[in-house]
Amino acid sequence: MLNPNLSAQEQSVLNAVQSEHLTSFEILKKVENVSMILSLYNILDQLNNKGVIKSYMKQDLKYHYAA
Repeated sequence: MLNPNLSAQEQSVLNAVQSEHLTSFEILKKVENVSMILSLYNILDQLNNKGVIKSYMKQDLKYHYAA
């Protein structure tokens, strides 16, 4: 799903979580254009604020998925 309101990095993260629920570290390993975990956290926050992704905690790990 291509969303014109998202940056390239945001779109890459969204694509990574569309097929399965992933932790931040798993997303970082799948996405090539985000190299630092702090940058990924900012992108996840932006996507969450836009209502594009949701998150939940399971066994002390935070998982993210496409809303």
